[in-house]
Amino acid sequence: MTGFPDINKIAYEGPQSDNPLAFRWYNEDEVVEGKTMKEHLRFTVCYWHTFRGTGGDPFGGGTMQRPWDDGSESIENACNRAKVAFEFFEKLGVPYYAFHDRDVAPEGATLSESNANLDKVVDVLDAEQQRSGVKLLWGTANMFSNPRFMHGAATTCNADVYAYAAAQVKKALEVTHRLGGENYVFWGGREGYQNLYNTDMKRELDHLGAFFHMAVDYAKEIGFKGQFLIEPKPKEPTKHQYDSDAAACLNFLRAYDLMDHFKLNIETNHATLAGHTMMHELEYAGMQGALGSIDANTGDLLLGWDTDQFPTDYYLTTQTMLVLLKYGLTPGGVNFDAKVKRESFEPIDLFHAHIGGMDAFARGLKVAAAIRADNAIDGFVADRYSSFDSGIGAKIESGSVNLKDLEAYILDKGEAVPNASGRQEMLENIVNRYLDRT
Repeated sequence: MTGFPDINKIAYEGPQSDNPLAFRWYNEDEVVEGKTMKEHLRFTVCYWHTFRGTGGDPFGGGTMQRPWDDGSESIENACNRAKVAFEFFEKLGVPYYAFHDRDVAPEGATLSESNANLDKVVDVLDAEQQRSGVKLLWGTANMFSNPRFMHGAATTCNADVYAYAAAQVKKALEVTHRLGGENYVFWGGREGYQNLYNTDMKRELDHLGAFFHMAVDYAKEIGFKGQFLIEPKPKEPTKHQYDSDAAACLNFLRAYDLMDHFKLNIETNHATLAGHTMMHELEYAGMQGALGSIDANTGDLLLGWDTDQFPTDYYLTTQTMLVLLKYGLTPGGVNFDAKVKRESFEPIDLFHAHIGGMDAFARGLKVAAAIRADNAIDGFVADRYSSFDSGIGAKIESGSVNLKDLEAYILDKGEAVPNASGRQEMLENIVNRYLDRT
């Protein structure tokens, strides 16, 4: 069955093209800073929004027209959907996809039935990967949709639910390993609390730490060498989630001796919900060697929830790529955890959305690389902190002075006078110039 019979493979036509079904900036073979765009960006389509999203919201049911999907939870429908998904991946020209276990296969009445369903669909996914060359960036387990997880999965107050979650992760790890997944992601959508009156926070966090160690141990047992990732998010659906931002995640990983095994998957919409910019979250993770992957989307600053819109803002993608070029992205990628709007209900809209996002990141990559090539920002930052390169500053950074030494120094000097403007406006103008000409 074909899902997009009227769509040809999307081609690069250049910035002057007016073809809405062509790339203007994403030329996968173009070399930037020694690597092709395809190698830098590692674009990934998310299965959940793209092939399971219905367009429903709290005020109305689904709107999406998906001729290939009969709306049933049958294995036959799941297998047909998987084949159409690979048709989309190939025509779009992305090298990767990602999924939750319950995205690709229907949940059964028991765990055994759910696992059997998953195995049948994974057979199709495996065959499609071998045929097409499209790879799995990461797999994960959906431990938030089923009512059993209302109190959490690894942080639940119910030991049986904890055991069920562990069994589900075991199977998801096996499937990810079988399909050659390069990462395994944990998103703790319900790993948190609504009210501390009924919550033993320490016990829940201890349980979560133990859960992650069990996952690490089992990965070693089956030979899975992919990267474990945690995806920070501060709230929604839980009022306070334990993985609220990059800082909270890294503190947790250090406290439970997991830093050697985990990195972070940073999402734009989650960063803004946490009160940060995407650039902040990326920099915080990157400077500590914990930047593993990103979910590429954006939120609406007029709305206070996770809208998961496609990224089209060149400023956002330039800022993102400045950090990704600095620290690198592998083994992760740029995953479009984004959904078409409820009103964009035709299958062709899936192409329009992804093309726009891919072009935005390709443009951001080119602008960021040009800024870096001219040392237009890094040079200014280095000069701004130059007082720490020699003299008393170098002694401070080397740890060779104490409070008494610094007191004596400043008493002798007499006063501390700021000697460099932050030049924020100038730097913003510089970014504008590169956007204008690149």
